[in-house]
Amino acid sequence: MSVASSLDRPLVSPAAAREPARADKATVWAGIVLAVIVAASAFSIRQLPGLGIFSPMILAVIVGIVFSNLVGLPANTRPGIAFCQRTLLRQAIVLLGFQLTLTQLTAIGVTGVGIVALSLVATFCFTLGLGRMLGVDRKLAELIAAGTSICGASAIVATNAVTSASDEDVAYAVACVTLFGTVAMLGYPLLAGPAGLDPHGFGLWAGASIHEIAQVIGAGFQVGPQAGEISTIAKLARVAMLAPVVITLGLLAARSRTGEKTAKPPMPWFVVAFVAVVVLNSAVEVPAEVKSLIVFATTFMLSVGLAAMGLQTHIGKIRSRGLRPLLLALSAFVFIACFSLLLVKFAG
Repeated sequence: MSVASSLDRPLVSPAAAREPARADKATVWAGIVLAVIVAASAFSIRQLPGLGIFSPMILAVIVGIVFSNLVGLPANTRPGIAFCQRTLLRQAIVLLGFQLTLTQLTAIGVTGVGIVALSLVATFCFTLGLGRMLGVDRKLAELIAAGTSICGASAIVATNAVTSASDEDVAYAVACVTLFGTVAMLGYPLLAGPAGLDPHGFGLWAGASIHEIAQVIGAGFQVGPQAGEISTIAKLARVAMLAPVVITLGLLAARSRTGEKTAKPPMPWFVVAFVAVVVLNSAVEVPAEVKSLIVFATTFMLSVGLAAMGLQTHIGKIRSRGLRPLLLALSAFVFIACFSLLLVKFAG
């Protein structure tokens, strides 16, 4: 190349070369700010009369869906929304580990842990089997199974790391656990007397079968302090089982791939980190003030991530799923409620 030809090329200053990088960062921040605003509005809406029973995570999904479908989503926000929807959500799930210690499980005993584990496995298998019979897409059925049997929206997000379903499937599954979890939160306390459950038994039943942590707490403490504490611990035991379920689904996903005999099962880093945090939280006593901040940060991060998911969701695509997934979610809800109640009564 001649000197003349090289001189003909326009010179790019270092400052100009940095402009694309700055633009990319600005684009990422635009999406993050929008998701944070949606999540913050969900926390504010929750203060309205009658809405305190809903988790801010659930409200964040709803607000995000309403905003994106009525107002629209600016193109420059998509990279930041994708960051919140994936990276931030997974970091929040890691922080969930600070809400559980191994010693907490002793409060419900071996029998209680067994009831929780058996209810989880039976419900998950029942939901997948019924989903095949109803013709529900496998990925959506897995999300509904995880949300119903483990821990609601958090489990749906974690499971989707290996399921790789669409945003609409995730939103549909979250809507289902919101609906039926709320029904359980309001209805379970009314059934404590007719079912002949003492506070310990009711706490086990609520913790082993209601979908979201907030819904479990809402139902448990309506019956009394002991029921509230037992239900919370039983629910956290279900949260602890999130890791083995996701890992198992990853193994099954890898095995089902045709022509990929050497394919490694997906091992989400955040699941390993979640287990490590539970172990750390069990070994080291975290000050109550710090733990309270972590719990709030976890809830807010989950809300931001789910707000991002709502912003990416199109109502038309949700409607296209039809009523069969809703029937599947209803059946799974009834199954886990009845199955876990039978186990509690039998053990009592």
